[in-house]
Amino acid sequence: MTHADVNGEALRLFLTGGSGYLGRNLIRHFVAQGATVVALVRSERAAAVVRALGAVPFAGDLLDPLAEGMAGCQALIHAAADTSHGYATAAQRRINLDGTRHVFASARAAGIARAVYISSESVLLDGSPLVDAREDMPFPDHPAGAYTRTKGEAERIALALAGPGFAVIAARPRFLWGRDDTTALPQLTAAAAAGKMAWLDGGRYLTSTTHIANACAGVALALERGRSGEAYFLSDGEPQEFRRFITDLLATQGIVAPDKSVPRWLVRAIASVGDLLATVSGGRFTPPVTRQQLATMSVEVTLNISKARMELGYRPVISRSVGLAELVAPG
Repeated sequence: MTHADVNGEALRLFLTGGSGYLGRNLIRHFVAQGATVVALVRSERAAAVVRALGAVPFAGDLLDPLAEGMAGCQALIHAAADTSHGYATAAQRRINLDGTRHVFASARAAGIARAVYISSESVLLDGSPLVDAREDMPFPDHPAGAYTRTKGEAERIALALAGPGFAVIAARPRFLWGRDDTTALPQLTAAAAAGKMAWLDGGRYLTSTTHIANACAGVALALERGRSGEAYFLSDGEPQEFRRFITDLLATQGIVAPDKSVPRWLVRAIASVGDLLATVSGGRFTPPVTRQQLATMSVEVTLNISKARMELGYRPVISRSVGLAELVAPG
């Protein structure tokens, strides 16, 4: 199910999170394939963004009635999420848990046949290295933070709603990057420019990454070919040293990466104390770094994508070198 459904009709896709980084690129991908994308939007600004990309905006919230927007759609991609890596909030649980449950229940009631939940490798993080991870690894007993906890719960909620005539698949990309990046790259350049960036123990550990084009290709394949109830890791293929990748990313913006390094144990101690203070203060204290943030960037996190290769026919469509070259500012 890419640009046409089994009856040869143009695909009509309902998308949440359409104005976000992945969502915008999913709209581009599916519109280019001839699909109609109906994008849920909460504001006029978001409506303008998705409309400019060729999607049909549908005004509402994740917990609003969605039947009208989903009418006639054969597929769903749920990309909306509260991605905060800070203190656990009721809003994050509402969006990631209640929102996911309502969106997938609504899709099943609307007769949508196939759905993809945009998950993350973060569902497996507890702060320890995640090396050559496979999809059958168990969820951690002690999640790194609220984001890991709620994304893992939401993935289970989505997959549990699968049933006859309603296939649900989870896609787990790691470290989205590339053109039109409004997440990682702006944060990295701001930190480097402000002198607030340092490597943890030198940054010489491996990381998996997922260029935005590879993420879109993988999500489309998951929608088309994924086995219901299954999760699939997506990445650029071979891992790269974290320090080398971040250095190359910053170089595309004319920024020289710092040499400063700090001990991992020290930053972990600061994060643990900060998380505790945030908890006892009910979120009034904002720690300088959290265990959730450290889990994603301070140790090796590498993914094995052989399941996506074998079952989906997934292959990265853009190399890391070409993706980096796209980011270099002209002139």
